Amino acid sequence: MKVERLSAPLGAVVNGLDVRTLDQSTFEIVNELFCEYHVLVFPDQKITPDEQIDFAQYWGELAAHPYSSMPDYPNLIELKNGGKKRDVNQHWHSDMTYAARPPKLTMLYALEAPEIGGETAFANQVLAYQELSDGLKKVLDELVAFHSAGGLAKIYGAKSEEAPSAEHPLVRVHDETGEKSLYACKAFTKQIVGWSVQESRALLNFLFEHAVRPEFQARHQWRKDDLVMWDNRCLQHYAVHDHGDDSRVLHRLQVLGKD
Repeated sequence: MKVERLSAPLGAVVNGLDVRTLDQSTFEIVNELFCEYHVLVFPDQKITPDEQIDFAQYWGELAAHPYSSMPDYPNLIELKNGGKKRDVNQHWHSDMTYAARPPKLTMLYALEAPEIGGETAFANQVLAYQELSDGLKKVLDELVAFHSAGGLAKIYGAKSEEAPSAEHPLVRVHDETGEKSLYACKAFTKQIVGWSVQESRALLNFLFEHAVRPEFQARHQWRKDDLVMWDNRCLQHYAVHDHGDDSRVLHRLQVLGKD
């Protein structure tokens, strides 16, 4: 197994590991890498949906998406796009922050990948927090934000007023590393609890812009049979739709975080 850095802010490529052969001792090594680099890329994997599920379950219980799933696989989603169709993930976000128990990790497997473009961008929210002033950190450490899937519900034809929602601290403490990170994204974070909408918007808009500064980012260029997993506890990501008519087909699953 050979590990190569993906970029300075985050990410690593793990070569020479067939994820179908993972055992407990190898899992412990991989999880250490995961906590250190936040994004792991496993190239040249030849896996079925069941094998992807088996690999993911080393990290815990799978999380179901509230609006989408594959036939026979309630915890898997097929993401498919090309041409002019926009991806529902074409914005900066952390997955399912509107859930009471958001996923700790997201995992994508590439069945088809464009020759050029179609990358996924990631932004390290640990670095984003560290680069704030001490004064603002003290303020944010005490705040809680309201998150809602109302906009996502509309995309899937569901009622926004019945969409899941939750409250979470604006600064999240990683349950394995102890690192602090920002936990707010433009897609789902709607208001700071106890603040007015106008007051919330002023601070949140600053955080949304700050959180995805270029120096916090890395990108992954997809190749067929790539398996990529990222730490949803401390990252935001963005599906870049710049691949024209070339098809990109991915199987996505997620693992629940702690209560």
